[in-house]
Amino acid sequence: MRPSNDQDQPADPTLAEDLMLLLFQPGSGRRSGTGHIAGEGTLFYALAGAVLAELALGDHVRADESTRAARVGAVAANPPVDVLLRTAWEYVAQRPRGVQTVLAAIGPTLRAPVLERLIEHGDIKRGQRRSLGLFTTDVLLGDGGDRRAALLAAVRAVLVDGADPTPRFAALTALVSASGVLPQLHREIPWDTPVIERAKQLEQGDWGADAAAHAVARTMTAIVVNNVVVAAAVLPRA
Repeated sequence: MRPSNDQDQPADPTLAEDLMLLLFQPGSGRRSGTGHIAGEGTLFYALAGAVLAELALGDHVRADESTRAARVGAVAANPPVDVLLRTAWEYVAQRPRGVQTVLAAIGPTLRAPVLERLIEHGDIKRGQRRSLGLFTTDVLLGDGGDRRAALLAAVRAVLVDGADPTPRFAALTALVSASGVLPQLHREIPWDTPVIERAKQLEQGDWGADAAAHAVARTMTAIVVNNVVVAAAVLPRA
């Protein structure tokens, strides 16, 4: 599915933008100083999971409990404003659908617009490199700026220090874990047994006392995250 051409979008970044910025690995090309997005092989599922999780957190969608399968339905009276979210919501609003179906439908077209937003905000820069003196290749530059540093600090506090997350950061941290790329952040977040166990708790919807009032959104987000886990497990990692 392609996002509509409507340009409405709120000032605050979406969960998908936060997720991609966290997965951005600055300066990973040692000679050129270029960076890359970790987990490209599973990225479209992770971004789709972030969109669907944000719809759940905003009460734009809810779990469809009429069947045993993991299905999601739109809250008809509460469409989102942001174009990325609204395109996904409109797809779900046609009829309740399986979570895996939604992820597969909305995910493939998300990378480009989400990356473009990060570039427009100045979080990541786009550059070009010449190879063999003949070919020009687009590359990603920068270190993610203060916003990536703040996101990383918040996620580290949840995973390493045991801080109770807000629902948004619980979902974000769970999605980073579900994408399968948390080990690649080991320079910034240690990949050890306590971190692994904490991440799995978040994937399962154990968000702590501060999120107790968000039971419906927590349940829906856990369903989404677990579907991302399933998808990431069978897809190749780039």
